[in-house]
Amino acid sequence: MAEAALFAFENTYARLPDRFFAKLAPTPVEAPRLLLLNEGLARDLNLDPLLLGTNEGAQILSGNRIPDGAEPLAMAYAGHQFGGWVPQLGDGRAILLGEVVDRHGMRRDIQLKGSGPTPFSRMGDGRAALGPVLREYIVSEAMAAMGIATTRSLAVVTTGEAVFRERVLPGGILTRVARSHIRVGTFQFFAARRDAEGLKLLADHVIDRHYPDARDSDNPYRALLDQIVAVQAELIASWMGIGFIHGVMNTDNMSIAGDTIDYGPCAFMDTYHPGTVYSSIDHGGRYAYGNQPGIAHWNLACLAQCLLPLIDGSEDRAMDIAQEAINAFPDRYRAAHTRNFVAKLGLEQVRDGDDDLVDGLLKAMEDGAADFTLTFRRLSDLARDGGEDGPVLDLFTDPAGFGAWAERWRARLDSEARDDKARQDAMRAINPAYIPRNHQVEAALDAAVEAGSLEPLHDLRAVLQTPFTTQPGQERYELPPKPEEEVKATFCGT
Repeated sequence: MAEAALFAFENTYARLPDRFFAKLAPTPVEAPRLLLLNEGLARDLNLDPLLLGTNEGAQILSGNRIPDGAEPLAMAYAGHQFGGWVPQLGDGRAILLGEVVDRHGMRRDIQLKGSGPTPFSRMGDGRAALGPVLREYIVSEAMAAMGIATTRSLAVVTTGEAVFRERVLPGGILTRVARSHIRVGTFQFFAARRDAEGLKLLADHVIDRHYPDARDSDNPYRALLDQIVAVQAELIASWMGIGFIHGVMNTDNMSIAGDTIDYGPCAFMDTYHPGTVYSSIDHGGRYAYGNQPGIAHWNLACLAQCLLPLIDGSEDRAMDIAQEAINAFPDRYRAAHTRNFVAKLGLEQVRDGDDDLVDGLLKAMEDGAADFTLTFRRLSDLARDGGEDGPVLDLFTDPAGFGAWAERWRARLDSEARDDKARQDAMRAINPAYIPRNHQVEAALDAAVEAGSLEPLHDLRAVLQTPFTTQPGQERYELPPKPEEEVKATFCGT
């Protein structure tokens, strides 16, 4: 097989100065075997799934062979982790092979995650256990199917080697695809070192790659900050609309491109409560579901601090300009949140009072311990003139709260002309029937890791590929966990 036929690399990050990264090859593994291949994504990347599916493909996707044109490197970055400053982090177990241009003309990174130690590993082994690798594959691809901006998963290989965590586990490597892997923490790395040249080179690279319109602005770096604020407001609102909890919203886990990145102890909420936390390392609830907008705002303020020297030569003027940009986030987020939830309620236009309508349902759901996903999905089936509300009422421990709210909702529906069928179809197109419920993901991972069976994982993956379409015979994937199935904690996997 000709290696050049696999990846047509056109690398730009590798052209930046050496202090941006450490160049090194992945550490070879003993016996790589391709476990999962995302054939649709491969075709989007102008890759041949048949070639990737061969033993030679497994050698490349494991890092044992470096394809022509690749320039493997581990990226440097810093970050605030749970609010604590760490001046040097970087890719401790991931290596960027290079960049390709997909069939839509979009530049994408190809990264191997779990590919061995780097200078940024901080005493770690640079490897990944198979379970967390499979978890990222399942969840990131489910997010993509729901239309959420996200990194993607191209492939999973097993390494034939063990990794040592709390116990011995099989090793795996994920091939991750992203619009880029540049983070807020990447800017922090250079700002903390007062590396003005590096900071400008990074900002210019991001503008050229992600926000070219900013170049034409009177102040390109203010425009850059404005656009990052805008995409993050949309991203966090989209998370909130599907009950997604990232779990580790450190500044080094916030993508400058506006994608969901670094699926560690992430989870999807079952019973609605804004204080919901699953991450086993989030002891104080810093990254709880309801805190995510505020944390995004805080992270963006960290980015703005980094950009001050580029925004204006006067520190005072730069502070004022950056503050104005950051102050726009709450309103941008709230507008996106309202727009998303109003659409989830089947309304065509946002009107005064709709925020109260949305908040009223969420309060009834909280008081009634209702399942987040099922409430909105079953709401999609209700008729405007009332009738059989039982399937929704059954979700509430206190149905009276929902009943009172439903009267307000139906009155609001009557103010618009769209008929029931059109409204119900529109609601079903944005309220998923299927999400990667924690108990189902864990069951699939246990079968794969402990029993060597991929069938539950393939079944779950197939359902999640079309999350908005009711699939007869797959009702079990809609249901929340029974008490004995409930997952109370998720783990980072590092």
